[in-house]
Amino acid sequence: MSSDPIQLYGLGREGLAEALAPLDLPAFRIRQVFAALYRRDCLDPAHWTDWPLALRQEIARRFVIARPRIAETRSAPDGTIKALVDLPGGGQVEAVAIPAERHVTFCISSQVGCAFGCTFCMTARLGFRRHLEAGEIVGQVAALRALTAASRETYNIVYMGMGEPLHNLQNVLESLKILSDELGPDLPPRRVTVSTVGLPPGIRALARLPRPPRLAVSLVTADEERRRELMPVARKYALEELAEAVREYGRGRRDRPTLEAVLLEGVNDRPQDARAMVALARAARAKVNLIEFNPTPELPFRPAPEERIEAFLRTLAQGGVVGTVRRSRGREVDGACGQLAFRRRAPGTP
Repeated sequence: MSSDPIQLYGLGREGLAEALAPLDLPAFRIRQVFAALYRRDCLDPAHWTDWPLALRQEIARRFVIARPRIAETRSAPDGTIKALVDLPGGGQVEAVAIPAERHVTFCISSQVGCAFGCTFCMTARLGFRRHLEAGEIVGQVAALRALTAASRETYNIVYMGMGEPLHNLQNVLESLKILSDELGPDLPPRRVTVSTVGLPPGIRALARLPRPPRLAVSLVTADEERRRELMPVARKYALEELAEAVREYGRGRRDRPTLEAVLLEGVNDRPQDARAMVALARAARAKVNLIEFNPTPELPFRPAPEERIEAFLRTLAQGGVVGTVRRSRGREVDGACGQLAFRRRAPGTP
């Protein structure tokens, strides 16, 4: 009985060498396959015209080469595009393309759903369904590049879509290696950010990559007790342990890690919350990014008023901490931070 054909898309150089070993190919052929898949986005061996015809036919017979495909898109007035993505392994995720003046940012998913239950996030309400394979992560980038016609020099990537990247650690690490490979997309670390709810073991594993990406930690609040109420993961990893992992990650790097805080009215936007954030950011040697909460009827929170956001920023500055605000993008199509949950609103509804 023959086994299922091996999926090549999502394998790095070592994985390709192992999968293609029965064909006894020279090393340069492995490099050609890698470049075809991830730099040229050429998935059909019939188009690898620098290969002998018989070898192309053998590759097509023995292996599967499939990447995610965009099934549906919705565009917001600000140009943000939310894409519903069909996965080769079954199921769907959502990904987002966020345009700016000189570049576009691709917000990609690492899991279908999420297991971490953050109370302010719609994706958490889906629960955990499955991990994405490395090729299903990298393939979202390829699909969004094709959708937006972005060149290799004009896009950034953030692992901030559905799921917790460091819960799917091995597949995320493999996807990062592929995306940073000089024969593939060759993305420099400054153009890739991984956002996590705060898993210290995963943060340390991320730091061991040859080209580690930027790190963002969804801290939400530096109040230990309040954070445990908002984010169940905080019951396992205390703020002190998390701050130490963040500090270690930033050691020797030019760009400091980021602590992210979705500001919720009356919950984590008070003066004492800002002062606590200053203390933790200084201990972690990190900067702070304040995020506008995107309200939805299903969640019991409201966004912090603008005056609270400005006061929070002033407190950060007075404490010597770099602070920025991430304004909402794509809210009208449920494509903003915390909104990815497969919802389809009727036209004209808030």
